[in-house]
Order: sequence, then structure tokens, then C-alpha cells
Amino acid sequence: MKGMSQSKAPYFFIAPTLILLTLFSLLPILVALIISFTNMDLAGLADWSNISFVGLKNYIDVLADPIFTKAILNTLFYVIVGVPLVILCSLAIAIMINFGANRVFKAFRIVYYMPSVTNVVAVAVVWGFLYNPAFGLLNYVLDSVHLPAVPWLQDPIMAKISLILMAVWRGVGLNMIIFIAALQGIPKSYYEAAQLDGASTWKQLIHITIPMLRFAIFFVSITTMIGWLQFFEEPFIMTNGGPLDSTTSVALFIYRNGFQLSHFGYAAAGSFVLFIAIIVITMVQFKFQNKETDL
Repeated sequence: MKGMSQSKAPYFFIAPTLILLTLFSLLPILVALIISFTNMDLAGLADWSNISFVGLKNYIDVLADPIFTKAILNTLFYVIVGVPLVILCSLAIAIMINFGANRVFKAFRIVYYMPSVTNVVAVAVVWGFLYNPAFGLLNYVLDSVHLPAVPWLQDPIMAKISLILMAVWRGVGLNMIIFIAALQGIPKSYYEAAQLDGASTWKQLIHITIPMLRFAIFFVSITTMIGWLQFFEEPFIMTNGGPLDSTTSVALFIYRNGFQLSHFGYAAAGSFVLFIAIIVITMVQFKFQNKETDL
């Protein structure tokens, strides 16, 4: 009897987590999957008899939608440009803070971490003033050195770059903390041995620090990639997808169709396209990581 109670004890501990995961994650995903095969809208929400099964029509229409195609290209642009920038900046700042001898570097941890915990709406309002074409600080600085004003949020390409700069500024802090924790786990004996062999600081960085951080870099790459594939708050608050849908991300496309136009089935189909894309990209990253580990 005692052995049976001990064998069941772990299940009692994980039961609350499994119940919450099922109710608030797995069940909504299943419901969204079912909705994606229907023509559900506000009328269907009010009266279920108005809902009809449409099969793969939503998926075919979403993939053929030129705005969705544009949203995919915009999201790929955000990922290709933003993810490496966030990783490189956060890694560089983490190394600087970790190996900095001055006490001021400890204060930098708070300075760089604060944006990541600041409300995105407040951040967007501040950056909106910075990007303002008429009286924004950035164009004021450019004008003071006799350079032409930049249409930060009015030009299609420049608007995407402006959103990326803001998102990088917000995203550096959390990744920096992860990298600092990983850096502090590297044994100091490695660096002492390298110094005795006459290795320069640059060689220590390339041959000790970076290889020892490969798992932290992999984790940050995965989480950052997933976050940028779901890029939503910045374009929603700053540009609402404009100008000319040049900043519309896949997540914003889904929100617009689901919560503004009330095309729930259509939006659910788009969300599952994004869901599958995230899974595929994550699996590819895991595959490459496993190959590097085997080597």
C-alpha cells in the first residue's frame, strides 16, 4: 500500500499543471482547429445553426490572400533582420557587463533590462514621439547636423526598420540576463589556463566564451525566433500595419480578421498556418543543434 501511494504521488503534484495546461492551452487549440474548418463569424457565435463546415476553404483562401502573402514577407523581414540583431546586441552587452571591472557595469544590468519589463504601450507612445516627422527628437538631431529628415513611420521600408529598432531595444534586456547567467557558469580556470598560454582576449572570446555559450545561444535563438514570428504589439500600436500594409505581420493579420472583421474561421486558419510554421522552424533549429552536438 505504501509503495502504491509513493508511485501515485508524482501524479498528484503534476495534476494541477496538467489540468491548467489542458483547459487553457490544449483545449483552446483544439477548438481553434475545429473553427478553422468552419465559416464561423459573429452570426455563428450568436446562433450555432449559422455555422457550417467549409473544409479546407479557409486555408486555401488564406494562402491565396495577397495581404497574407505580404504579411508573411513582412514577418520574414522582421525575423531575418531582428533576430540576429537582438542576439548579437544582447550577447555583446552581456559580455561587456560580465567582464567589466568597473562597478558601473552592474548598474547597466538594470538600465538594459528595464525596457523589457516596461509596458509596450508606454514604450510605443515614447517612440512615437521620437519618430514624429515634424517635432520628433531623431529628426531634430538630424536637422541639427544639417541632414535631411527621415520618414520613420511613413516610408514602407523605413517603417519596418523603425519597428525593428524599437523591438530590438525592448528585447535585448531579457536575453542579456540569460547570457550573463551562462557566462557566470563558465569555469574561470579555462581563462586562467588560456592566459598562461599567452592567448589574447579576442582568442579567449572566440575559443572559450562563444563555444561554452552554444546552448545558451541556441535557447535564446529558439525563444527569440518564436517571439519575432509572432511580432504583433509594435506594428499594431505604432503603425496599425501601415503604410500600405508594409508593416502588417502575420499575427496582426490574424488579429485584424478575427477581432476586427469577425471572420473567426478565416483567422483561425491563418493562426494554424503560423502555428505550423513555428513548429517547422523550431524543429529545423533543433535538427541543426543536434548535428552540432554530435560533432
